[in-house]
Amino acid sequence: MKKIYLATALLSLFSAGSAFAEDAKPDNEVSFNLGIVSDYRYRGISQSRLQPALQGGADYTNNPTGFYAGTWLSSIKWITDAGGSDDVEWDLYAGKRGEIVKDLSYDVGVLSYVYPSNGLHPSANTTELYAQLSYGPVYAKYSYAVTDLFGVADSKGSGYLDLGGNFDVGDGFTINVHAGHQTVSNSSNLSYTDWKVGVTKDFGVVTGALAVIGTNTSSYVGPAPDFKNLGKTSLVLSVTKTF
Repeated sequence: MKKIYLATALLSLFSAGSAFAEDAKPDNEVSFNLGIVSDYRYRGISQSRLQPALQGGADYTNNPTGFYAGTWLSSIKWITDAGGSDDVEWDLYAGKRGEIVKDLSYDVGVLSYVYPSNGLHPSANTTELYAQLSYGPVYAKYSYAVTDLFGVADSKGSGYLDLGGNFDVGDGFTINVHAGHQTVSNSSNLSYTDWKVGVTKDFGVVTGALAVIGTNTSSYVGPAPDFKNLGKTSLVLSVTKTF
């Protein structure tokens, strides 16, 4: 009987150790992502002239320290529409995230939006510092531009407040809600509020997302002769593969 108890105890200990090993993250992680979206919306404004865009990126995370860095690219149309010569957005970012107390976490970093050879004056290239606090599924984030904002003259110091939440409702579904406000320094006519309500579904092989996205502005328009409102309320679909 003692031998049976001993064998059971050893088996339980081994099983627990195996589960811990499966759950434990490696010190260094690298992931890649590819996706397609029916309309690339950034802070509620279409970057792809209300048309589909191809996207992809790579991320590195050092789990013991919380340090991360990554890059992401998307096809766009607004640079050429503005008289420039670029159809690509290239993002570079790095930061640190961690937990302050149970369920309360932080994320701070820097993000540069690069439009190679965009040819606009001022340049469309933009760098922002950001800080985020998250409590469970909800978060508050603020981004501060340390350069002119996407080619708007004298717009250094512009800020974006992002409030939202991602609520896991089971079976791979997550409800996504967001409200944001963009302030553009020295160009109040370009300041606006945006919002999103959507759902994300993890299908295992890919992740799909469907959202209604809109703004309260008509100051951002596409090229002639249509001058389409790039901030109009629209249904946006995306499919992403992470590996």
